[in-house]
Amino acid sequence: MTTTARTQPQRTRRDTSRGKFFPYVLGTGFMALSFAATAFAIYALAVGEPFHGFAATVLVALPAGLYLRRLGSPDADPSRREALITVLLSWLFLPALGAIPYVFGGQLPPLDAFFESMSGFTTTGATTIQDFSLVPDSLLLWRAVSQWVGGVGILVLFLAVFPQLAIAGRQMFHAEMPGPSQERFTPRLRQTALAVVALYAALTIACAAAYAVAGMAPFDALAHAFGTLAAGGFSANAASFADYSAPALQWIAILFMTLSGASFILVFRAVSGQPRALLRDAEFRVYIGILVVGGGILAMLLAGEYGTADAIRHGLFQSVSIVTSTGFASADFREWGLPAQGMILALLFVGGCGGSASGGVKVVRWLIIAKHTAREVRHAIHPRAVLPVRVGDRIVSEDAIRAVGAFITLYVGLFAFTTIALVFLGADFTSAFSASIASLGNTGPGLGPYAPIGQLDELSAVGKLLLMFAMYAGRLEVVTVFVIFTPGWWRLPRVWSRG
Repeated sequence: MTTTARTQPQRTRRDTSRGKFFPYVLGTGFMALSFAATAFAIYALAVGEPFHGFAATVLVALPAGLYLRRLGSPDADPSRREALITVLLSWLFLPALGAIPYVFGGQLPPLDAFFESMSGFTTTGATTIQDFSLVPDSLLLWRAVSQWVGGVGILVLFLAVFPQLAIAGRQMFHAEMPGPSQERFTPRLRQTALAVVALYAALTIACAAAYAVAGMAPFDALAHAFGTLAAGGFSANAASFADYSAPALQWIAILFMTLSGASFILVFRAVSGQPRALLRDAEFRVYIGILVVGGGILAMLLAGEYGTADAIRHGLFQSVSIVTSTGFASADFREWGLPAQGMILALLFVGGCGGSASGGVKVVRWLIIAKHTAREVRHAIHPRAVLPVRVGDRIVSEDAIRAVGAFITLYVGLFAFTTIALVFLGADFTSAFSASIASLGNTGPGLGPYAPIGQLDELSAVGKLLLMFAMYAGRLEVVTVFVIFTPGWWRLPRVWSRG
């Protein structure tokens, strides 16, 4: 009786906190967005640009954020279902609010505005803007900040939310981060997240300073730094980096894009006195190898179009940009030969490292799939042999292998569906193929009219919605999104009561 009396109040307190995590987190996001919009409204007023869109965002986001925070609790104990709902709806509602400045600023119709905002928050970098010269600087900077927020947001999810989930969560997180997931470099997870965010901000400042020193205008330097570290790719210019003639700017971009595609936990260790942390990581070594080999192949294919130094620079820049899902362009690669364009298509399927700001499949997943395939081949010869799958010095669990297999299946399935749907909507196959994988991998540029120096404004409304869903699913690791299509998800009373 005494045990029951002691445990019952604890259960009651925990049960009453259910349902309070989602409104608190979403309300916090709304309020942060309202503060950012306030700063942008002041900036727009100061430079004599339209401020009404930012003011409208504040008027919607601030009261909604205050109300939601009152409904929630910072000490709430969320169930897996509530954590999933929080992730899924946050990445819908925040881009929806972020679209308001595009609409009220008189730049884009509602659907195109939502597309632009979703592309920013998912760090995809695809755009529907036709004439950049008509877009106010404050709105261009808003685009850049949206993808910077999306980049840091996904890092926090990898650190603090995904590891707590049973699907596309702990198993996937451990599969993506074979080294750091077992040990934390700070005592508390919150400290870990704050340290990674601080590193992310510091690298952004360093990148902006480097761009400015190399000759980029301060505004462009800041906007491109936001896009570089977020692996986002939004540029302040329609021609992206092809608009800048200084080779030093592209080499700086190569360096910081490479860092944005690496695990930020490993980068933190490297700058905190453990410089060998990166080189000891199997995924990072393969990642660097892919960048170098991809850049080398592109350089050889471009040797007939550029001099040796320029071919190497363009080849490496485009290899790093595509693999890390940044999407910047050093040239309009629609003008390159078919072999070079084919190489770019192949690189669209790679992705950066786990625990980075980049999108795509991720290098470690391909490593696990390759090693698992090799094990199955060896099992055909030695059926009774015990052959664990290893990535570096760690054994990958069977649960992680199954999770990676499920991810690849859903990823390829969604890519194929989107490609076929775009073809039925009137796109040619090459354009549909490249736009689908570029959106799903959060890379942005494809081929044909969807190449880096081109826009998606002429795509049909249904086509834009399809690509927006691909961006959304790709940013949230696909499996997380497809959970809502399972019958068990909708059995609310029973599942919710279990937590």
